[in-house]
Amino acid sequence: MEEASIVLAEITAQLLRSHLMEKSIIVFLSLIFALLTTGRGVAQLPPELLRNLWSAEWITSPDAPQRDESILHFRKILDLQHAPQHFIVHVSADNQFVLYVNEHRVGTGPSRSDLAHWKYETYDVSPLLHEGKNILAATVWNFGVRTGLAQITDRTAFLLHGDSEAERSADSNETWQVEEEKGIQTLPTPEALQNQYYVAEPAERIDGAAFDWSWNADSNVSSRWKTVRMIGHASIQGGALQNDNWQLEPDRLPPMQMELASAGQVVRSIGIDSPSGFPEKPFVVPAHARVSLLLDNSHLTTGYPELTVSGGTGASARLTYAEALVDEKGEKGNRNQIANKHIVGIFDEFVTDGADRRVFMPLAWKTWRYLQLDITTSDQPLRVEALRTWFTGYPFEERAHFLSNDETLKPIWDIGWRTARLDAHDTYMDTPYWERMQYAGDTRIQALISYVVAGDDRLARQAIQTFNGSRIPEGITRSRYPSSVRQIIPTFSLLWIGMVHDFWMYRGDPDFVRAQLTGTRRVLDWFIQHQRPDGLVQKIPWWPFVDWGKDFGFGIPPEDEDGGSAIITLQLIEALRYASEMEAVLGERRSADMYPDAAMRASAAIRKLCWNQQYGLIADTPTQRHFSQHANILGVWLDIIPAEQQKNVLTKILSVSDSGFSTNGSVPQMTKATYYFRFYLSRALEHAGMGDDYLRLLGPWREMVALGLTTWAESPEPTRSDSHAWSAHPNFDLLTIVAGVRPKAPAFGTVTIEPHLGQLQHVTAGIPHPKGMIEAEYARDSVGIKTQITLPGGVSGELNWKGKSYGLHEGKQQLTLPAQ
Repeated sequence: MEEASIVLAEITAQLLRSHLMEKSIIVFLSLIFALLTTGRGVAQLPPELLRNLWSAEWITSPDAPQRDESILHFRKILDLQHAPQHFIVHVSADNQFVLYVNEHRVGTGPSRSDLAHWKYETYDVSPLLHEGKNILAATVWNFGVRTGLAQITDRTAFLLHGDSEAERSADSNETWQVEEEKGIQTLPTPEALQNQYYVAEPAERIDGAAFDWSWNADSNVSSRWKTVRMIGHASIQGGALQNDNWQLEPDRLPPMQMELASAGQVVRSIGIDSPSGFPEKPFVVPAHARVSLLLDNSHLTTGYPELTVSGGTGASARLTYAEALVDEKGEKGNRNQIANKHIVGIFDEFVTDGADRRVFMPLAWKTWRYLQLDITTSDQPLRVEALRTWFTGYPFEERAHFLSNDETLKPIWDIGWRTARLDAHDTYMDTPYWERMQYAGDTRIQALISYVVAGDDRLARQAIQTFNGSRIPEGITRSRYPSSVRQIIPTFSLLWIGMVHDFWMYRGDPDFVRAQLTGTRRVLDWFIQHQRPDGLVQKIPWWPFVDWGKDFGFGIPPEDEDGGSAIITLQLIEALRYASEMEAVLGERRSADMYPDAAMRASAAIRKLCWNQQYGLIADTPTQRHFSQHANILGVWLDIIPAEQQKNVLTKILSVSDSGFSTNGSVPQMTKATYYFRFYLSRALEHAGMGDDYLRLLGPWREMVALGLTTWAESPEPTRSDSHAWSAHPNFDLLTIVAGVRPKAPAFGTVTIEPHLGQLQHVTAGIPHPKGMIEAEYARDSVGIKTQITLPGGVSGELNWKGKSYGLHEGKQQLTLPAQ
């Protein structure tokens, strides 16, 4: 009866909004009401109207702004006759929430998505409930126009839905109360960051005198509490009735990690002697003083800073966060050096109210290696009790390992994994400091690292589905998603197809991959329509980014007047081949047959129009006035360049210096690949039989280690971002090229192991596989290379070495490989 009444209300509301309340409709509704009052309504109504409709309602404040900046507290008093064994609730909000039960923090969310795929989190809160009076509470915030670009929003609202009848008493509805928090506001982004494309979370200011410190307490009887305004009943994605813009679906990700971590150590103090024992132990700032403390965390982190203070009415504390310090020229230099440098960055401000042990923590997490605490006191001294950090991030587990006799490889591994971790939260992120955007080009590399180091594909599934859902009417994906600002990089749609193929090879799940093929077809339909008659890709709209090459204008490779970019055409060839493989096994025969034809036309065009006979290289366009490593990297990897010429081509392009000129003058000036695109250089090197040269490519990463970076930079110096996971691919390479472990068949069904040890004397590596761990160990001696391989149960494969293949079976096997 209750559910049918809800449906009637929803139908009535929709008809009223549609101006359809004619006489016949009124009669129809009267008949439905008669059915309801006779108890036969639920049985008479179509089941599909009930299936996806929740009893809980989206709720908001009756008078606070819904689409401008606002911070709201919600609460409900829940009386229970006994402590339940289970009490499961589904929770969501727009933009974000923190849920509490009886003043205990339960969790945060929802994971970011778009309105058509709005996520809800699920919690069993029974351990926090007790007999009698309980308080369910949540803080919900919307930062308005200062909200980070990765946040899509409709309006400020909260939702809590009991999983079954036993929990429905907790539903968000008119029994909840709300108050607007006046003690928190956002501040403008510093001008120095605005000029470098800062679109992450804004600065926050918490005024302790205005903040309602007891909002979550049982004793709070503030007059600011009001009965909520109900927006409409929540509905699951695909429901027949949709009274609001949020189409709900469960969040498949685990809760983000929330773990207490070190806040670093004081490395500089101004206005006070360096306080002994801080940040763990307290110190006092005198009245009418200005104090500045610089803390070095020793490595970059992502987390919530938590500052605890006592007394000091009217004192202000500003926490400024930076990846690195800069000198007077704005240059970072060695990240470990502090002398003659200062901090520039996003910040949070806290104003004290004079009470004891006030705990200040921003709503949004921040990113920093260096944190500067600036305190200004008024008429009273301020006791700074402690500064703590709550690390947060996606809960990846480092299951893989790579060890060798070359100790310089260890920091490369450790820094790469830290980079991958900090750039992964409820989505993958290009940079946790500057943007927090999930870009397809970056994400492809991040997902591969997740497979081989963590053996975890949940965040990758999210990304693949999210990009599929981001496709515009023309068929191609957005470049980054979720995002409140539309940006299209057509070439990233091709890399998304590569991401789907990578998933298929490393993780399998044919149903999941098959579900993406409608999207991959639309992408390739668009690109095939943009193929010129000669097979090259014509000039395409939007932003055809490839790499931040020095003379690639805004990352765009050279094109002739009518397009004809060899690089973009090569990326299309890669995607066509991947899609053909997937279609042949999981999809349409027509597509599987059509894609190779389009790829062959494109390949023939590059060989005919872009191959420069004089230099023995692929030029970037048919006019052959510009050359790049990029075109030749892809040409080798995709066998557009014949196998017998591939080593020679790679040797030539690797002779190019940072200035773009060859060290021996044998090749023309060309654009070099940056950190990001060197991922594809590694693939080409291995493909051409030059994998033993891979370790020589790590020079740029060794340089970053020498510069004191603790995560990998976006690009060579001067770089904006000090943490870009598209530069973390050496972790993937060390396992798949040096240790040589990779899938031979989809779902890692069989394994190929082909090590490329270079000059290494000893290597041990482990890679997570869907069925267990693959372990490989290589040790040189006077006889050869003693090799031990262990495969999980039910897994077989082959080991390739110097042109010879050795069969591998499940379990442990030992063999000696010839040194030459």
